[in-house]
Amino acid sequence: MADAIFENPRLAAIYDPLDPDRSDLDCYAAIAAELGARSVLDVGCGTGTFALLLAGRGIEVTGVDPAKASLDVARAKPGSERVRWIHGHATDVPPLAADLATITGNAAQAIVDPADWRATLAAVHAALRPGGHLVFETRDPAAKAWLGWTRERTYQAVDLPGVGRVEQWHDLLDVSGPMVTFRSTCVFASDGEVVTSHSTLRFREREEVEADLAAGGYVLREVRDAPDRPGKEFVFLAGRP
Repeated sequence: MADAIFENPRLAAIYDPLDPDRSDLDCYAAIAAELGARSVLDVGCGTGTFALLLAGRGIEVTGVDPAKASLDVARAKPGSERVRWIHGHATDVPPLAADLATITGNAAQAIVDPADWRATLAAVHAALRPGGHLVFETRDPAAKAWLGWTRERTYQAVDLPGVGRVEQWHDLLDVSGPMVTFRSTCVFASDGEVVTSHSTLRFREREEVEADLAAGGYVLREVRDAPDRPGKEFVFLAGRP
């Protein structure tokens, strides 16, 4: 199931305005260009920012996401007709013979159950053509990013056109092994509504990810640093033989 922060229509509508800097996607766009990808499967496409960026460059894109509210936002954006949108998970994607599959942002870490993660890797493998690639990121647990998930460090108040003033912050709730749970809070000044959502992310060690890829039939091509969070994330580039 999708987290409420992506599934609640009111929260999905302000997701992009509250986080307008998507320079984290630059490395993925660069990899797509580097590989000469003409068809891309964007797993966990959310509100469609990356899918539409690629489609605008003439790439055939399929975007899949379990959160209907986020997909509704994506479908309402200019150029959305150039993307094939699928409401569901990677396991719901039909055979594509895609050149590249991407899992950007927190999407890979949001798949917390090991069986679901293995199923996702298998489904993506099936959707790729032989010689195709998968690229995704995951935070390095050693960096302990969750220590910064406090109200003091994450609070922001933004005036959004057509919405009004919105306050948002995150609170760390629990760290149990590789599982980290936090609460997101949004306060809408226009009517005083307070909307909270809970999210859990799985912080995988590099060795765990490498083992999962090998078990899934992938060949690991490279592990890169994330340009937007140097020293804090791994960017895995794997191929389907």
